[in-house]
Amino acid sequence: MENAGSKKRFCESVGDFFTSAKFLIYLGHALSTWGDRMWNFAVAVFLVELYGNSLLLTAVYGLVVAGSVLLLGAIIGDWVDKNPRLKVAQTSLVVQNSAVSLCGVLLMVVFQFKEQLVELYSGWLLTSCYILVITIANIANLASTATSITIQRDWVVVVAGYDSSKLADMNATVRIIDQLTNILAPMLVGQIMAFGSPLIGCGFISGWNLISMSMEYFLLWKVYQKTPALAVKAGQKDGDQEMVQLNMQRDAENGESPAEASQLMNEAAVVKVDTKKKRGCCYQVTEPLRTFRDGWVAYYNQSIFLAGMGLAFLYMTVLGFDCITTGYAYTQGLNGSVLSLLMGASAVSGICGTVAFTWIRKKCGLIRTGFISGLAQLSCLMLCVASVFAPGSPFDLSVSPFEEVVRHLLGDSAPLPPGPTTTSLVTTETQLLANSSTTEAEEFPQIESYMSVSLLFAGVIAARVGLWSFDLTVTQLIQENVLESERGIINGVQNSMNYLLDLLHFIMVILAPNPEAFGLLVIISVSFVAMGQIMYFRFAFQSLRSRLFLCCSPEQKVEADNPSLPTSV
Repeated sequence: MENAGSKKRFCESVGDFFTSAKFLIYLGHALSTWGDRMWNFAVAVFLVELYGNSLLLTAVYGLVVAGSVLLLGAIIGDWVDKNPRLKVAQTSLVVQNSAVSLCGVLLMVVFQFKEQLVELYSGWLLTSCYILVITIANIANLASTATSITIQRDWVVVVAGYDSSKLADMNATVRIIDQLTNILAPMLVGQIMAFGSPLIGCGFISGWNLISMSMEYFLLWKVYQKTPALAVKAGQKDGDQEMVQLNMQRDAENGESPAEASQLMNEAAVVKVDTKKKRGCCYQVTEPLRTFRDGWVAYYNQSIFLAGMGLAFLYMTVLGFDCITTGYAYTQGLNGSVLSLLMGASAVSGICGTVAFTWIRKKCGLIRTGFISGLAQLSCLMLCVASVFAPGSPFDLSVSPFEEVVRHLLGDSAPLPPGPTTTSLVTTETQLLANSSTTEAEEFPQIESYMSVSLLFAGVIAARVGLWSFDLTVTQLIQENVLESERGIINGVQNSMNYLLDLLHFIMVILAPNPEAFGLLVIISVSFVAMGQIMYFRFAFQSLRSRLFLCCSPEQKVEADNPSLPTSV
């Protein structure tokens, strides 16, 4: 009987979990992230395929996306703050998935009728299609940013019941979902494109997003129904209502009737509307600029400003598994099979980082977790610095970084200064995306030793543990220490800062694109990571003073006993 009762309780607990708001938000996030990862992987390949195996369209798309989030991040966050949660989530979801589906259909048309489009209007119609594809894809990315802010930075906090421990577990689970989909989703769409065609890949992604949109919409509605706290949102409208109530209460105390007080408030509202009308169109036009300014000012005045800046500085790096690092690895003799294994190891390392975050936070507290994670990341990156001077490294500052640029601008007939043969990282990545032949790969210089590239990737992979743990720490610090009414705009500005530093790292690569200068980029990248960790250390020391170096201080025990209390900053 006891076994039967325990089995029944177990089944009930399992059933409760799979119908809980927490699981539903995980499922919705998995569906959303899966579609995002497929699209982000495929759109770069599609643009390369469309423009004759050139990275030009991909580079333009990357710049447009980064610039848009940089300029509009605060405005998107402000829109998230000033509107009801369900409306924001559903609107951004519909816009995002509809834009991706529309962009996929447009790409199918371009792939199918590219030859005819080239002949119409001297090719301007095809160029217009390219511009339209990049514009719609950018709209989808902006909507994805809004979805990420409202779900991962706001809904998760409310669903966790403002409990610090539960919030940490939910953040870690969400990040594990990100890591898994980052591996599996590109693999799926890559196989579809490999055994089918880009046309079939576009159709699959469009269909997936349409189906996923309806499922995600339903899941969001269920989470909203199961979490009544989501219906209550601190914002400007609530503040106005509270002010009205306070004014009416004060007037009543002064002897005025509620009707008179209400009439006075209505007259004041009419005057306020008339004042807005008198300000004219210029005021309305400049409102986004004021929102942009107010958002950055509010971000600067936050107690977690230095922690957020520390996270943003980590984006100024070439030590990640993006096209830059992949291109460099290709010049050092690593083939696609080895790179795929390294990317898998990187994802596993990131998952370990999310697990380590939850464990260290319970033992040492949230702020100390960021400090420990930052030290771990910086220590691992010392292997990357060592790789610059290890045997097999192409590091040579005597080689001009502009030789390859000059040759591309002036043509192959342009004379090159005497010295070692250089290969542009951008050119390398183009060859990689275009599935270059073995004969093309043989054009690269013979690698004498793999010691340098091995140390480089060992440092990059090991540093992912500290990186993701640090990222989760700063994310939760923002969640816990930013007012609910400002949560959207602060996260929007944080995204803008991340994209700004990411843009700077691409500009850095453009200025020094040859493999001989990659070692210098590695040193600069580690320097920026170190500066980011110094900023976080200053924030942590201001928060905890000498207690920062104690693994478990009395204040930390109080926090552990009262997990619902926000982290003291």
